Order: sequence, then structure tokens, then C-alpha cells
Amino acid sequence: MSARPVLRFAPSPNGELHLGHAFSAMVGFDMAQHLGGRFLVRIEDIDTTRCREEYVTQIFEDLRWLGIEWEEPVRRQSEHFTTYSAASDWLLKLGLLYPCFATRSEISEATELNPHLTDPDGTPLYPGLHKNLPKEEVAVRLTRNEPFALRIHMDRALDALERITGARTVTFTELDGAGHPQHIEMNPADWGDAVIVRKDVPASYHLAVTVDDARQRVTHVTRGRDLYAATSLHRLLQAILGLPEPIYHHHRLLTDGQGNKLSKSARDTSLRSLREAGVDALQIRQRVGLASNETAANGT
Repeated sequence: MSARPVLRFAPSPNGELHLGHAFSAMVGFDMAQHLGGRFLVRIEDIDTTRCREEYVTQIFEDLRWLGIEWEEPVRRQSEHFTTYSAASDWLLKLGLLYPCFATRSEISEATELNPHLTDPDGTPLYPGLHKNLPKEEVAVRLTRNEPFALRIHMDRALDALERITGARTVTFTELDGAGHPQHIEMNPADWGDAVIVRKDVPASYHLAVTVDDARQRVTHVTRGRDLYAATSLHRLLQAILGLPEPIYHHHRLLTDGQGNKLSKSARDTSLRSLREAGVDALQIRQRVGLASNETAANGT
């Protein structure tokens, strides 16, 4: 691990940043300053069809406006597909991934049989289509260049986890709002056979973020509470890939007047529009509930 704590803010450039992003960035930046650590910005642009360069530029403008400073160079996921492929190749070699050729409609039709079986995000659990295809059929489909994702064979992955750690569950350290450590136990099996490599790019969010945090020697992962459950899958990958375990802090989420999480798709008030309206960084801190002298450890 790095001699100094390392924290990061990792937005996706597929829309304008909003107040929720400002809160997350400031929580991480404040914690880095409080710990005497380093602060990084990472551009999570593996979705090359939705991410746009103009949003990358805007992210940097928004962060500077908020008074946030970061180290250069900025890591961009789209420049490291070979790194993610190396990780997935290792998982394949271990027999922990399998190709899934199923279409969305096929998966949707199959999950209708058990609509109440869902993952922590509320998505119907993958019903195991193509999990046990004969090698000969897989070879034929690959020869025909049929699109496929790589899913984790959760039963085998848990077997591997047990050989490594002696348990079929994972643990991690979570800092609460006051900065006190809590030791959490979770079951990765709740995610079922999750997608580790998407059909369109050689990674998924889960694989890329796990590899990137290790590559950048991130010691403290600060992110929204909506990603809390995903930590079990990330810890599973860390254990199997032999990657270090960071400390986590999942901060509260900002919501609109109806209690819904702020989102890009809902066109919530963007930082760009606030900046152009003459709002300053101190006013943003006040709006999201972070006083100017407040750190992430005691202010979320």
C-alpha cells in the first residue's frame, strides 16, 4: 500500500455532473486532506458509445470551480482495456468465467418464471442460460462471432474464495459518518452470476473499478450508498485476483423533493448551470450539507 492514503473521484462522462457528484467529490477530497493523503480523478469511460469528450472537459471545469485539486495524469479507463483483459483472462484460466450468448429478450423471458429472485440492485437474477453449454457448442458460436458477455460462475468463485480465505463470504472495513470503522460481512452469492465482461467492451464496471483501484493504490474508496452492496462482488474479485483491500466509506445520497436519488437521466440541476448562474463553491457546500471546515469523516 502507499505510504500516504490515496482517495479518488471517478465519474463517468456520459452527462453533466450534478449536486450529487459535487457532494461525492468533496467528500473524497475533504477526507484526503483530513488524512494528509493524495487525491486522484479517474474518468470511467469504458462505455465508449455513451461517453463524450465534451463531458470530460466539463468534469474538469466543474471540479476546479469547486476548488478541488487532483494529481496528474488522470487515468482514463478507455486507455486500459488490455489491463482489464489480462484480469479477465486470468479468471478464465481459473475456470471462473463462462461465455453468455443470451440476448436481453431471452434473459427477460427466462426471468419471468422467478420475478422475485433479484440481486441487490433489484434486477432479476440471471437464470443460468448458457452456463453449462458443451465446449463444442461454445466453440461453434465463437467461430460465428456471436456476441457474448463473460459471467462469473459464482459457485466456483465461492469455492476459490474459500480456498483463499477459508470462508464463502467476504468482509471489509466501512467507515461510518463519524469516521469509526465497522467490520462488515457480506455474501457475494447475492449477485448470482454477474457480468464481469460486457458484450461491447472488455470489462464491466465491477472488473474495471476493482482493477483500477488496485493499480492506482487507492487505500480509501469513497462513493455513494447506492454502491454499498456492490462491495461484496468487488471484495470477491480482489481476493481471487490477489489485490489489496481498501477501506470503504459509502456516503449518503442526495435526493430531490420526492426522495429520488439525483441522476443525470432525470436532468437534475447541473453544476454547469449553477456555475453559469453565479453560484460559488461555498454555496454548493452549504446546499449539499458540507460546511467549509467539515471533513468526510465527520460530515456525512
